[in-house]
Amino acid sequence: MRLSLIAAMDDARVIGIKNRLPWHLPADLHHFKALTMGKPILMGRNTFESIGKPLPGRVNVIITRDQSYRAAGCVVMHTLDAALNYCAGDPEAMVIGGASLYAQTLPLAQRLYLTLIHNTTFEGDAYFPYWDPQQWQEIAHEDHPSDAKNRYPYSFITLDKKIQ
Repeated sequence: MRLSLIAAMDDARVIGIKNRLPWHLPADLHHFKALTMGKPILMGRNTFESIGKPLPGRVNVIITRDQSYRAAGCVVMHTLDAALNYCAGDPEAMVIGGASLYAQTLPLAQRLYLTLIHNTTFEGDAYFPYWDPQQWQEIAHEDHPSDAKNRYPYSFITLDKKIQ
C-alpha cells in the first residue's frame, strides 16, 4: 500500500482555522474528490467532525484515542498502526488531515498531493508540517490563475519520496 497525504495550504503552510478551511477554492474540492474517490481516507476526529458526515465513495477511517467514539458510516480506529493495517490491502490510502495526523504520517508517506494557494497568507491555527524538498521529487505540477470561481491563484503539485 502506498501512503499518500493530500492537503491544501497557503504560502505559510496554513491548512485551517478553528477546524475549517480558511478559503473557498472549488477547483481544489474537485481535485480532492477526483484523487480520493474509491480509496480509503484517513483522518483525525476533528477533521471528520469539521466535515460533518462520511465522504461518499470512500472508506472513511477516523483515528481517535477516544475508545467510545462512534461515527455512522465510518471505520473508527484508535491507533495509527491499526488504521494502516486496516488499509494494508488497498493500493493507496490517503491521509486527509488534520495537522497532527499529517505530522505523524509525513515520515511514512510515499506521496504528497498538495494544492498550494499563492500570493496570500491566511489567518490559521493549523499548519502542514515542513517537508524537506531534498527528500521529495516533483512528478506533476499544474499552475492555475485565479478566475471567476477560484479567487486565488493555485498550483497542484505531486511529490514522490526519493528512494534513499
